[in-house]
Amino acid sequence: MKLQRTISEFAKDESGTVAILWGTSLVAFLGFLAITLDVGRLQATHVELQSFADNVALAAAGELDGRNDAITRATNAAANLISDSQTFANGSTTLSGAADYTLTFHSALPASDLTPLGGDVTTNPNRAKFVEVVLTPKSLSMSLASGLDRLLGGNGFNAASVSAEAVAGFTQAACDISPLMFCLPPNWETTLGVGDQILLRSGGNGAAWGPGNFGFIDLASFEDTSGVCADEGGNKLACLIAAQSSITQCVLTNGLTTEPGQKVGITNAAFNVRFDMYRAVLNGERNNPDFAPAPNVIKGIKKKGGGSCIQGNEELTGDTAALGRDTCITNGTCGGNNRFGDGVWDRAGYLNTNHDLADGVADGAGSDAHLPPLSGTNTQYSGTRFGMYLREIAYGNSNPYSPPNADSILDPTLSETGRPMCSNNMSTDPARRVVTAAGIDCAQNPVSGSTSGVPVTRFVSVFLTEPVGDDGGSPPALTSTAKLSASRMSWAQAAVQMGSAGFSAMSCSSTGKERSL
Repeated sequence: MKLQRTISEFAKDESGTVAILWGTSLVAFLGFLAITLDVGRLQATHVELQSFADNVALAAAGELDGRNDAITRATNAAANLISDSQTFANGSTTLSGAADYTLTFHSALPASDLTPLGGDVTTNPNRAKFVEVVLTPKSLSMSLASGLDRLLGGNGFNAASVSAEAVAGFTQAACDISPLMFCLPPNWETTLGVGDQILLRSGGNGAAWGPGNFGFIDLASFEDTSGVCADEGGNKLACLIAAQSSITQCVLTNGLTTEPGQKVGITNAAFNVRFDMYRAVLNGERNNPDFAPAPNVIKGIKKKGGGSCIQGNEELTGDTAALGRDTCITNGTCGGNNRFGDGVWDRAGYLNTNHDLADGVADGAGSDAHLPPLSGTNTQYSGTRFGMYLREIAYGNSNPYSPPNADSILDPTLSETGRPMCSNNMSTDPARRVVTAAGIDCAQNPVSGSTSGVPVTRFVSVFLTEPVGDDGGSPPALTSTAKLSASRMSWAQAAVQMGSAGFSAMSCSSTGKERSL
């Protein structure tokens, strides 16, 4: 009976159940902990890799500016500028260099985020606008979960593969641009140097444009609705070209629409207000401060028969001259189609004509000793026409002559003082003779008539060196001089022709209006 009672009591005893339940729960807890730790390591690794991919994409995209070496610079920036680390994956903890990723360049992105990339892959540096970064997969051992699985009789887990992807793009915008565009020459980054001149000609109607051709762009959707031209009557295009500021909102590089037709007369007059010349639809704006002329309007022409306002009947002054053109373009010896110069112009001849009297002796040996030197970032323009223009303004601001001619740039006995005489206003900004225009790669993006979605390779700041279509001849000459440039772009000069009435000369300077977004 005693044995039977002992067996019965043992059978009823439940104190061991806790140990069994605890042991079973421990296995489940350890399994959950192992999975949690391994998944956490997996997630942390992915975050580290994604951060690296994002930084690589941003570094590479920042170099995609449409220049011929854009892809090379983007590749080098990704490889040399970005370094990171990962903690848990197998292999090296350092993330750096091309072995850790693959770069693919795209000219555009799909219209929908649901569409996979791949349809716009490009190796052309001029068209590459986006970069896709795919990291080389990293192996991550699921060691804790795998060990527990083996304890329970399983075969363990294979190592997980972790990677990341990123896409980044680059675009630019310019503010207060004028509705002017032109075709860049081939390899413009390397073929254009500081002060080189380009002969620009009208692209014409219906014909494909080539290097050096220019035309106009439709800025209707970019007009500053609170700006000068918002309530300006008359010709809108003329206002957008002629007004001082608050012309347009910031315009992106990813696509403009060209304006067909040759705007002879209207646009000539609009550009020429900068030279104190008011004609056609701008005739009534001579005393409107929104259309004030530049602080330096030396142009080598005057009103025939006397008078302060040149309005279509002009002649050469004989004792002053506009900034000169490249000698080889003037002589027709630049080579090729004589469209691109070398930056060599008759600087001494300009000084002898306009500044010979500065030392009080009319000996035909003018010098620039009296002109204040360039300083700061303007020193990059030494020897250029724009540099001469700036130094002349500084000279006029120093009041070199006695009253009432204290504000003259040139000797007051000459036909021109260099200051406006027709308008009773004068801009204080030297950039008044600077026009922000759109430079187009017309070889990659053919333009003819009205063309939509034309990408801008580079916004450039164009410095007008002489009035459009006016050199004192009758009829006005068809050529003029100019320079083009922008941030990170070499200086160049340009001469312009348009239709039967001519266009004008321009030059470019970096004005800070170009910016990256």
